[in-house]
Formats: sequence, C-alpha cells, structure tokens
Amino acid sequence: MIELLDSPVQYRPEKFARFVAAMRILLVEDETDLGAAIKRILNQENYLVDWVQNGATAWNYLDNQEMLYSLGIFDWLLPDISGLDLLKRLRSRHNPLPVLMLTAKDSMDDRVKGLDSGADDYLVKPFVMPELLARLRALQRRSPQLQPQQLQVGNLILDYQTKTAWLAESGAEKPVLQLTAKEFQFLEYFMHHAQQIITSDQLLTHLWEFGTEPMSNVVAAQVRLLRRKLAELGCDQWLETMYGLGYCFRPNT
Repeated sequence: MIELLDSPVQYRPEKFARFVAAMRILLVEDETDLGAAIKRILNQENYLVDWVQNGATAWNYLDNQEMLYSLGIFDWLLPDISGLDLLKRLRSRHNPLPVLMLTAKDSMDDRVKGLDSGADDYLVKPFVMPELLARLRALQRRSPQLQPQQLQVGNLILDYQTKTAWLAESGAEKPVLQLTAKEFQFLEYFMHHAQQIITSDQLLTHLWEFGTEPMSNVVAAQVRLLRRKLAELGCDQWLETMYGLGYCFRPNT
C-alpha cells in the first residue's frame, strides 16, 4: 500500500512523478556569475539543480523523460532559443511544469507577455536571492502536486516538512528518524519504488545533478548509511541488496 497523507487526491505515480528523488530544478541562465550564484544558493537549500546556459540544451533536458523536474527557472534572453520560446514550446505540449521567468524586461507589456505565454511568476533583474527563494516557495505552495505532507508505504511514514520517518504503530511511543538530505532522498526514492529492483545507475541519475561525477562507491555507501538509520526502527532488513542487480525495498504491508 502506498498512501499520501493530508492530500485531497489519491496517489497516482504519474501525478507525483516529480517527487521521485529530490526537488529538482532546471535553471536556464546564460550569465555565468548569476547562474553560478543561483545554483549555489539553491544547493544550500537542498534543491538539485541542473544548470544550462542556452535554450537548446534546456529543451534536450526537458524532452528527456529520464529528467523529471519540479520547477523551472528560465532567463528570457538566451543566445539561441529564448526563454519565452522555450516556455511556449513547453506549454504547447501541455507540460504543467511551474516556471519562474528571470528578465531585465520590466515593462508592463513584457510582464503580461510572459505571463500570457505560460509563466507562473516573473522576477526582474537585478534581484536579491531571498526574493528568489521566496518566489520558489510560493510556486510550490500554489502547486498541489509539489506539496504532499507525508508519504506512507506499508507502516513506514516519511514526513516532507521535518525530513523525518517513523513507523505508524499503536502502543508505545516509537523512535523518529532524523534524516540527512541525501538519506531523505534515498528513502523517498525507494518508497516510491517499493518492491522494484533499483540499479545504482538509476539512483545516480535521479539523486545527483546532471554532469556531476560522484565516486563509484557512493551509492553503496549511502545505502549503508540509510540501513543504519532504518535499524533504529528495526526495519533495516527491508532494504535488500540484490547482488549483481541493485537494491529492492520490501516494507511490511
């Protein structure tokens, strides 16, 4: 059984696909200093960020079904495909990805044009990073599919707000796991793919930013750390190593 708690809709994998792994953002910004600064700040807030500097590369990422994004940040003026045209192409495919437009264009006509083309919000350069973060939080609040409160698989509950996990059992008070950002991402991914064999390559694809090169043993090391945490709940045996294949999360149901 997989259940999203405190949500008005029932769990459907296709609807909540963007919650596989971490909150992943596609940043399209050709100004090197600004792009690097935005990526650094978002990483500090535990977002995964794929940063590209032109519209053609951005469209390749969006067109790749392996890359599932939660939010987009598009600069309007790009060297090839403009951010506005990128947005129009996205909306023509009925893709509901929430998009924040960044631009130096501050006239009312430009703002209306951007919003009419499908932008969810609009931020004029120059801006301060706290305002960018506030607008991203507002986009998440306005998008119900981006804000489930808790995820339950079997009797294991994962809380999105506190980044904790516990067992839903009556009786004596049960321990609550305090998870690191990466432990939370791993556990969330496994819970969304319960009873499935997950390869190391899948974990690397969905839990690390595109273009990064983590050490070859990083997945095995993170799985060991997660098992150590799950042992505090007495359920470390739920996360099995399938030798030569990958891993399988088999919770009690």
